[in-house]
Amino acid sequence: MTCANSASPAQRNGEWRHIGRALAAVTAVIALAGCEDKNTFVAPPPPKVDVATPVQRAVTRYVEATGNTAPIKSVDLVARVQGFLQSIDYQDGSFVKQGTQLFTIEPETYKLKLDQAQAAEAGAQATVKQAEADFKRQAELVQRQAVSQSTLDTSTSTRDNAQANLQQTQVNTRLAEVNYGYTKVSAPFDGIVSAHMVSIGELVGVSSPTQLASIVAMDPIYVNFTVNEQDVLRIRAEAARRGLTPTDLKQFPIQVGLQTESGYPHEGHLDYVSPTLNTSTGTLAVRGLVPNDTRVLLPGYFVRVRVPFDQEKAALLVPDTALGSDQGGRYLLVVGKDDMVEQRKVQIGPVDNGLRVIESGLKPDDRVVVAGLLRVIPGQKIDPQVTKIEQPQASAK
Repeated sequence: MTCANSASPAQRNGEWRHIGRALAAVTAVIALAGCEDKNTFVAPPPPKVDVATPVQRAVTRYVEATGNTAPIKSVDLVARVQGFLQSIDYQDGSFVKQGTQLFTIEPETYKLKLDQAQAAEAGAQATVKQAEADFKRQAELVQRQAVSQSTLDTSTSTRDNAQANLQQTQVNTRLAEVNYGYTKVSAPFDGIVSAHMVSIGELVGVSSPTQLASIVAMDPIYVNFTVNEQDVLRIRAEAARRGLTPTDLKQFPIQVGLQTESGYPHEGHLDYVSPTLNTSTGTLAVRGLVPNDTRVLLPGYFVRVRVPFDQEKAALLVPDTALGSDQGGRYLLVVGKDDMVEQRKVQIGPVDNGLRVIESGLKPDDRVVVAGLLRVIPGQKIDPQVTKIEQPQASAK
């Protein structure tokens, strides 16, 4: 007997497939629920960031500028008498000592004029001697009333004229000596002589003095530079605090370096400070004097200059890489309470031995982020890794 509600095998297979799909759906829901429990968000640990306290040491403050070297003496050598150039007595570009003969200009003519003047002077001396003797004789005769007073007056006039003529001949002799001396052009001081500008046999000094060459003194050498108004005020304030006079300021040391040199290897002292500022540029003209016995510095060089004017015993310094900048200026990232990062506005000073001086905004015990600035932001908590700021090698002076 067959039951009325009995299903065919095909119907039963369909039911089982339906039950299987329902069980699979339930299993998937249970699996998804389990996955959601495992993917619960866990905050990452704070980033590890290198921090260090600023370096604290004595720092010398400098006024830095650029300038140019200039000779302390530079003279054009000229022909002061007319004549043919007889000889050139030096090598172009050579160093010569004061008094070294450099050129000779046809001396024979001027030597003859000197001899002529000396002979005229000797004749005038003889005339004065004779006139003096005649005056004495006439004076004795007048006393004995052997001759008239008019005779003595004539003798007196002759003697005075002879003495005046002697003075004139002495002046002529001196002028002849000077002109004869001009035939030999000598170095007025120690220096380097430029290439000659005339040739042997050329007529010089015809209508005006002819330039023969130039001579330039090399040791010591001037360094001209300018200081801006703000630095002038700082230096004057420091000088007033230390009780320095304007004379003392001229003895301030200066340090000079060429473009190709490291540091400032050349040292000298201030030589001149202008009494007024240039109103168009707002700068003060200053000049230094630097020894140059090796003649490394040539006139006209572009040089770097710095003048030490103050020393701070406990300045704070950090690497330049620790500094950031925005529209508000320069800042440091400092680790504060609970290891939270804060942005600190600072005033920066010069670079000293590879580290940047911080003028204000930083304390000696502040922990400064010195590496990984791009991985942290203000207000973020970090895992500070305490390190030490390495000081670079001392720079050449």
